[in-house]
Amino acid sequence: MKIAIVGTGYVGLVTGACFAEMGLDVVCVDIDKNKISKLKEGIMPIYEPGIKELVDKNVAEGRLFFSNNLVDVLDDVSVVFSAVGTPPDEDGSADLKYVLDVARTVGKNMKDYVLLVTKSTVPVGTAPKVRAAIEQELNKRGVKIEFDVASNPEFLKEGAAIKDFMSPDRVVVGVESERARSLMEKLYKPFMLNGFPIIFMDVSSAEMTKYAANAMLATRISFMNEIAALCEIAGANVDEVRRGIGSDKRIGTSFLYAGAGYGGSCFPKDVQALIQTGKELGAEMNVVKAVEEVNERQKEIVYKKLKKAFNGDLKGKIIAMWGLSFKPDTDDMREAPSIVVINKLLAEGASVKVFDPVSMEEAKHKLGDSVTYCENIYFTVKDADAIALMTEWKQFRLPHWSQIKLTMRGNIVVDGRNIYDAKELKEEGFECISIGKTHKL
Repeated sequence: MKIAIVGTGYVGLVTGACFAEMGLDVVCVDIDKNKISKLKEGIMPIYEPGIKELVDKNVAEGRLFFSNNLVDVLDDVSVVFSAVGTPPDEDGSADLKYVLDVARTVGKNMKDYVLLVTKSTVPVGTAPKVRAAIEQELNKRGVKIEFDVASNPEFLKEGAAIKDFMSPDRVVVGVESERARSLMEKLYKPFMLNGFPIIFMDVSSAEMTKYAANAMLATRISFMNEIAALCEIAGANVDEVRRGIGSDKRIGTSFLYAGAGYGGSCFPKDVQALIQTGKELGAEMNVVKAVEEVNERQKEIVYKKLKKAFNGDLKGKIIAMWGLSFKPDTDDMREAPSIVVINKLLAEGASVKVFDPVSMEEAKHKLGDSVTYCENIYFTVKDADAIALMTEWKQFRLPHWSQIKLTMRGNIVVDGRNIYDAKELKEEGFECISIGKTHKL
């Protein structure tokens, strides 16, 4: 069976490589000729652990191909996955331009039945628009060809995307016909044999499931950050609170970590889109609005703690920032809290020296020469007045504090991800400021 994946970004490339690994013949399509050329040379457009090895393997074994023209491959496939971008508009709603472009291309060029599966995250109600776009092009041609539209939202975590695809918690599939369901069952048969749950539902429910899932996870993060703020005032420890409530099986421990706020390509965009969808349909999403408001405030928390540590005066201070990506194991800096903190610090007259294991090149595109880029964390701390930990990369967990102390001017460590023990750092001569903790040392 041969399928096409349109879009070779994070979702499309992982989906294509993983389906190829399961034995399907896959053509990944992208209008960006430079990106396709690089993929053919084995150069990945994204950072994701294991993706290069998986792509190289399946290209070598003749199951994974790349093209910059969907029309060229449309006759050879009966299933097309649309994994193009849905960037937010100014009002926060998802821009469906690229999704509808794919639908129109299919409608203009299909000669036989096609199942168009939306893999991109799209608002509920997108499927009828996709169907209308295809029908409009078929009507222009004066032909009647059967087709189906389906929804198969992705639930991939950056940094663990391959594992998530190959061993999913669930696969959600929205279909409108038995023919579409049969094709999707065939595609996902290896997963069904391995016992992973395939949940079939109507298309609108599948579209909503994706947004509801991300909004729920974002809600847990913002909730814990609000609890963390209260803990600091009340003299409690948010880590102990997390252990206490997380032991309740109805709650669990996932996404209950206080920190500097969430970022990335999914949560901010999807929360905003869900708010806008509710507004358009007359259902105010008050809880989700609060989630976004809390997160926007939380992105400033490291900056605020630094400013307080220096009695409100950051002018001339040198801040060493550890981590730039919104989470470990990715170079993604979209909506990253680090950007907010850096801009705030610079506006106060501070200087910032940065290091991140994989996102330094991405940082240069976003920050230019406004910060000093360093080779490792030890270069960042030379003459620094404070350290700001923004991303909990594993290599930051056990730094050589004695070495850092020799070259650092100050002794402040603002732990934006709560990975350090304040007592241990005090013994090393540092003052550790965490999120949601009143240190009683």
